[in-house]
Amino acid sequence: MAEPLKIRVAKDAGFCFGVRDAIEKARKTASKYGKVYMLGDIVHNERVVKQLAQENIEVVDSLDEIQDAPVLFRAHGTIPALWEQAAQKDIKIVDATCPLVHEIHDEIRKLHAEDRKLFIIGDHGHDEVIAIQAQVPSATVISNIAEAQQVPRLKKAGIVSQSTQMIENVQSIISILSMKIFDLRFVNTVCFPTRRNQEQIKFIAPDSDVMIIVGSNTSANTRRLLEVSLSLNPRSYMVEKAEDIDQSWFSDAESVGVSAGASSPDDLIAEVVEQLRNLHVEASAQNEE
Repeated sequence: MAEPLKIRVAKDAGFCFGVRDAIEKARKTASKYGKVYMLGDIVHNERVVKQLAQENIEVVDSLDEIQDAPVLFRAHGTIPALWEQAAQKDIKIVDATCPLVHEIHDEIRKLHAEDRKLFIIGDHGHDEVIAIQAQVPSATVISNIAEAQQVPRLKKAGIVSQSTQMIENVQSIISILSMKIFDLRFVNTVCFPTRRNQEQIKFIAPDSDVMIIVGSNTSANTRRLLEVSLSLNPRSYMVEKAEDIDQSWFSDAESVGVSAGASSPDDLIAEVVEQLRNLHVEASAQNEE
């Protein structure tokens, strides 16, 4: 009889404290006022958004759609113009911005006050990056090494990063810019939960035959966890739900590591782990025939 799959789950896989707090604020607000609106998804996970919709937590595209209920500003951060518009419309605001994202906003404003050319290491078009960029009159987003190489020589510049960037990507970009900029001030705003989750994957992935990363493809931090895992273990896969797991991934595998993005709920991770346990039972039964 085959030995059962050894399943190892990263200690801090799943929701970070910022996401947990935002969801808790949404639920408390909906309970108090009967309803709460959000401009866009509270987190990049379709399952969580659907669950919250059943609790009268409604996603809208514009402040004009809000009637007789508060608006919750999401963990990713919100551009200043929307704060001003909500105040003008006398809409109650519930601020669920992650405290670490607020810190990034503060840091880029400080760099602006020092009269520096500003850069943000992050993903073009990402909600968090858009909100960071909107805190100052002008800031350039750099997402990769190729874009960093296009930056001209400068006398004075300041840099922050999107909170969920890969440490290696940030280091590579900083290495290039430090050769081009005489007076460079870099504030490392990659958040602790992101760094911790990436480090745990670096520990688990090399010692696992297969790695599973749980989360949505719309989640930037989940995609980055997959990148980290793939760099260490080519048999790494991302799944949005337990049913996405493919038995063929586990040919000759004895162990599997599991981690999850910061927007992946605990119950989803538990379902994936249970599916992995059941998957091995099915494989063992076939091998015994």
